[in-house]
Amino acid sequence: MDTKISHTRADESLEAKARWFQSLSLTERMELLCSYTDLILEINPKILEQKRAQPTSGSVRVLTKT
Repeated sequence: MDTKISHTRADESLEAKARWFQSLSLTERMELLCSYTDLILEINPKILEQKRAQPTSGSVRVLTKT
């Protein structure tokens, strides 16, 4: 993974984050997914027991500030 530090606001946009994620190899993406999963389970080990997820009816609209 690239370990550069940036201090620009442009690097915080969703588009910049998507470009960063797409620049990762499949192996790096999977390692990141496993790390996120481990973190979630460490913070809330009972999350697997929760069964409240419901499918949405209709559409979801994503808004971005331009």
